[in-house]
Amino acid sequence: MLASWHKAREMAQMAPPERNRWVDFLRALSILAVVIGHWLVAAPYLDESGEIVGGHLLGILPWSQWLTWGFQVMPIFFLVGGYSNSVSWAATLRNAESEGGGRRPGIYRDWFASRVQRLITPVFPVLLLWALIALGMTQFGMERGQVRMATELALIPVWFLAVYLLVTALTPVTYKAWQKLGFGSFLLLVVAAVLTDYATIARGVPYVNFLNFLFVWVGIHQLGYAWRDGAFGGTGHRIMWTAASLAPLVSLTVFGPYPIAMIGVPGAEMTNSMPPTVALLALGMTQTGIVLTLEPWGRRMLENLSVWTATVLMNGMIMTVYLWHLTAFVLVMVAAWALGGIGLEAYPGTGEWWASRPVWFALYILALLPMIGIFARHERSFGPIRGGRTVPKIRVVLGVVAICTGLAMTAAISIASPEGITGVRLWVVALPFVGAAFLGFGPVYDMVKRGPAGEGASS
Repeated sequence: MLASWHKAREMAQMAPPERNRWVDFLRALSILAVVIGHWLVAAPYLDESGEIVGGHLLGILPWSQWLTWGFQVMPIFFLVGGYSNSVSWAATLRNAESEGGGRRPGIYRDWFASRVQRLITPVFPVLLLWALIALGMTQFGMERGQVRMATELALIPVWFLAVYLLVTALTPVTYKAWQKLGFGSFLLLVVAAVLTDYATIARGVPYVNFLNFLFVWVGIHQLGYAWRDGAFGGTGHRIMWTAASLAPLVSLTVFGPYPIAMIGVPGAEMTNSMPPTVALLALGMTQTGIVLTLEPWGRRMLENLSVWTATVLMNGMIMTVYLWHLTAFVLVMVAAWALGGIGLEAYPGTGEWWASRPVWFALYILALLPMIGIFARHERSFGPIRGGRTVPKIRVVLGVVAICTGLAMTAAISIASPEGITGVRLWVVALPFVGAAFLGFGPVYDMVKRGPAGEGASS
């Protein structure tokens, strides 16, 4: 760990002075908030018969649903994503024009394949491990419903990557829309989200609400462009934006048809996150105003080398923490169950339960640390897409479709299968690997290039 700190400190000292460190800090903060939120709301306990019940804090304590206004910070991640993607895409365009005097063919495909690689490479180990765990639990005769529950819980984080990849894929189009229309490009998405919710809630049109996965998240992504271009002005403008966003958020939830909770609550008729609603969009706008108002203070704070080093260190393992934190949770719960339900006697929401949270969080962290040590290198091991050539357009399309379908199905139907000998939906597990191979990276691609004898394949 000390070596990691020293390496992060070296990287922190090499950061260019023009880098907006607040962006990096918010990326790390948003993921950590998600981790803490998941560890808090998942509240298993022993019932009177001695069976473990998978409690959910938001359903047990309705007042705790207000906490999701602070812990549902995926909007901040998409905001930061818009900022980062605009920096990266604009730099790619500038470099291409300076090298060749114009936009060379395939520049978008190369850029996007590289972005996909950075996001998806850390997913491979967690998918493979849980496929093996599900296979093992099935072969040892564990009830398949329990296998599914464990795998679903551990792999909850992958849903977001499918959506984020689609939003990232649209960067050239949405960035050009921002350049031409400014905030008009954001307002068009707001109107589209409102109309989608109207069709869903007032007219009962089925499935149309899934369009808000794009309208809402692309909308927040557009605000990242606005931030990077300085369109939010000074502190006064940002405070006004916060107030103007908070007003509809309160109206839609406290007085309107939308629930207070910004994540799903068991038994609730409506959720603000799956798919996202206008209420979640309003929350994202409010959070945007808050974090931008705090930006001057945050930048001053990050001038401290130790704070900035901690931020760099966290960003170097952020996807590992995000992807594995629920695996750590499951392992701790399995250990508690194997020990006769030790520590699970307290009913969620009681004083005894709250007092035990620091102990449980410490156990989750201890379980997570080895996973960080083993798997964080997958976040830093990628380089250029293999072969050094532009990926053909059809392969990009097939690759993205395969990856997003695999990740979406992992979240929607689970990799655990109620039928078959293996107990695993092998096609769901395989899709992200096949998609990565189409894009020119990943284990499947390496196997094909090496050939059966381990030699490089001919070009």
